[in-house]
Amino acid sequence: MMNLATVFLMLGEGGQKGSSNSMIIFFPLMILVFWFFMIRPQAKKQKLQKKFITDLQKGDKVVTIAGIHGTVNKMNDDGTISLEVSPGSYIKIEKSTISMEWTAAVNKPAAATPAK
Repeated sequence: MMNLATVFLMLGEGGQKGSSNSMIIFFPLMILVFWFFMIRPQAKKQKLQKKFITDLQKGDKVVTIAGIHGTVNKMNDDGTISLEVSPGSYIKIEKSTISMEWTAAVNKPAAATPAK
């Protein structure tokens, strides 16, 4: 089975003109593939992270990127959160330090364990 690069190399064997034509096709195709597999997923992830941060509410259990577990106590106007890490113990952190993936993993319901 021939891959795409082999096909373009075979197209370019017809001389200088064929080589430049294949490069005209090959580079935009490379850019498109790069955008589709690298840039687009990262942009989607950033959009989801931003929505996650804006949807945080008092009482949500969260995990920071530093691994600190706590409950949101207060949403401040300056982009910070008062996080209760143990009863009566609060820390002030930036909203951007909340990890969406780790928080989702902590908040997901425990899987049913099979009976022995």
